[in-house]
Amino acid sequence: MAVRATVSRFPIDADAQENSGLPWGVSVTPFASKDENGRPPAYGSDAHLLPRCEHCWAYFNSYCDLEHWAWTCALCGTLNGLSSKAIARFSNPESCPEMMSSFIDLELPDEGSGGEAMQARPVYVAAIDLSSSEEFLELTKSALLAALEALGPGSLFGLATFSHKLGLYDVQGPIPIVKNVFIPPDMEGTLPIELEDVMPLLQFLAPVETCKDRIEAALETLRPTTSWERTTAAGQGIDGILMGGRGFGVAMEALLNYLGSEYGSIFALARIFAFLSGPSDYGAGQLDTRRYGEQYASKGEDADRALLPEQTPFYRELAAVAVQAGVCVDIFAITNEYTDLASLKFLSIESGGSLCFYSSTDDSTLPQDMYRMLSRPYAFGCVLRLRASTEFKPGRSYGHFFPDPQYENVQHIICCDSYATYAYDFEFANNVGFSRHAPGLPIVQIAFQYTVVVPPEELSSSVSSSRTEHSLKRRLRIRTIQFGTAQNFNELYDSVEPEVVLSLLVHKVILASLEQGVREGRALLHDWLVILTAQYNDAYKLVHYKNGASGTSLVDVAFSQCPQLQSLPRLVFALLRNPLLRLHEEGIHPDYRIYLQCLFSALEPSSLHCAVYPVLASYSTPDIQAYPRHSLSRAALITSGSPIFFLDAFTTLIVFYSSTADPTLPFPPPQDCSLRTTINELKQERCITPRLLFIRGGRDDATAFENYLIEEQDVDGSGLTSVMGFVSFLEDVKQGVLEYLK
Repeated sequence: MAVRATVSRFPIDADAQENSGLPWGVSVTPFASKDENGRPPAYGSDAHLLPRCEHCWAYFNSYCDLEHWAWTCALCGTLNGLSSKAIARFSNPESCPEMMSSFIDLELPDEGSGGEAMQARPVYVAAIDLSSSEEFLELTKSALLAALEALGPGSLFGLATFSHKLGLYDVQGPIPIVKNVFIPPDMEGTLPIELEDVMPLLQFLAPVETCKDRIEAALETLRPTTSWERTTAAGQGIDGILMGGRGFGVAMEALLNYLGSEYGSIFALARIFAFLSGPSDYGAGQLDTRRYGEQYASKGEDADRALLPEQTPFYRELAAVAVQAGVCVDIFAITNEYTDLASLKFLSIESGGSLCFYSSTDDSTLPQDMYRMLSRPYAFGCVLRLRASTEFKPGRSYGHFFPDPQYENVQHIICCDSYATYAYDFEFANNVGFSRHAPGLPIVQIAFQYTVVVPPEELSSSVSSSRTEHSLKRRLRIRTIQFGTAQNFNELYDSVEPEVVLSLLVHKVILASLEQGVREGRALLHDWLVILTAQYNDAYKLVHYKNGASGTSLVDVAFSQCPQLQSLPRLVFALLRNPLLRLHEEGIHPDYRIYLQCLFSALEPSSLHCAVYPVLASYSTPDIQAYPRHSLSRAALITSGSPIFFLDAFTTLIVFYSSTADPTLPFPPPQDCSLRTTINELKQERCITPRLLFIRGGRDDATAFENYLIEEQDVDGSGLTSVMGFVSFLEDVKQGVLEYLK
């Protein structure tokens, strides 16, 4: 569990926090196997015996004062009695993880054993859009073949297709059999028959290890439904417009109900992989994609605002059904047409799944992403709870979870991998703040309860299990962290973690964009930087007024006296130039923006930093790095004089050979060189597979690379690139600071 705070020393009180201009909060990656410093937790068992505070329900931890019969809660100061079991447990501190470490992971006892092995079988269902092209289906087949390689023994796999009808495949016989149910075209329609009556669930879900060849054979039979077939079935739609035949909404609803009927008896978690080639345009849950065309045509309405909200609550409500059914939905949209991911996204992110978007089948990394997603460990049925010492409390929480309907500050996560990251804002509980002299320091405790499926090979030999039996393990992971307090602004600013500040800013501007539009999100970000710069200048007494006016040259917009803040103007500028916040007029596709919102709001701070402000390194040869980091400007390229540049933009990796590079340098870089090793390591550690591009300056089209050289670009995207991009942005901030300080 990695936990990183925006400031390692907390502001002393609400005034200090307000006047600093800094966001105050933490990012949490709960299922990360190590903490932010690379240390693993102390493992143990009997989590149910861990004492809890009678007042605030915090767990006993290594910061608590322990007496013979009692302990004092480090968060609220309450004196709690100890049970005889706890006294016996604590009499041997070396065997108690909670006394040895502030980061622990304890096993919870099994809740009943009946049918345990059956419940633990992982279930995967592929739902494939047949209202698509041959290229789409070929890519989807490749992705599913990769997925089958990643699935462990004991997994159950179901194959379904949808268009104007829903198809269920039985692959357990000698030849694959498909049974189709026609989807009613009307908006309120549901399937006329239960899927269980079409095909019993255990006939649909095939064991991967015995049916892999037949599943592959069934995939080979998939063909797109013909346009004639679709239009005949679909007929006239809304306002006489000819509708397509992609009944995605009805298909998902039916599959969720189908699987949900056996939740807890056949499986503990099921995952649906939904492959979409366009918008849902048939039956219940159909989306009117004309709003995109109309927005483009009319200048009267703000497209950046109108295209971000959902147009129907259907998929948000369907996500609640998925949660109840124990099903996590991953959506893979492979399309260049407007699909309205703004409406569809809730089905994936609120059910604990991923939303992946590929604008083309040509260079799609879908097969690699599928394999990677299924190869890494994940937890499910997770509950996340953050507690704080009495002086402060969590404010807003951010991330792909759904809040507990009953308890405050409790988040449920259906499915969570080791990359998934969440964030919290803090606020003071009162006007007093932290004491300047008392020994009590701010404490944050994060509890994460989760279940993992343990494959048969990891079970101890004492457990009698056949090769295909899986076991469920419920665990409790707790991290308790003590922070310092900043006695003045210098200490506060010196303790800033820019990456975590960026992370919280991204969450806030995404929220502002969704509620008030992209322009408002941009304005919020710009104003934040102006206020921070003004507060910094004020705190360091850098702006002096003479006769009621101040000299602009005296305003320090580069944070020259505080190294920890110096990267923030560049990060804000880069975020304003990111497609996440660029305006519709610049040609930003609304689906791509939604995809970035979903991606960025789940990234841990270092990855997000890379996605917002890519890393540009230079190489003298493919084996020798010249300089590890350049600013993203053409000037940096020219002045460095290096022949090879490597740009890491998180989702894309680019190797660029300058037009003046020695022609004897091997292109592309050979597999055994240092640069390739770096590339392979980066690809290996990413949550998604980055695209890799090789570009030769002067020969190939270098636009993809040059687009990342943002520092000469105008911040609003208006006009051509100019030498004044980042420089004029700082000048604008300086003017804003002077206005603010008047």
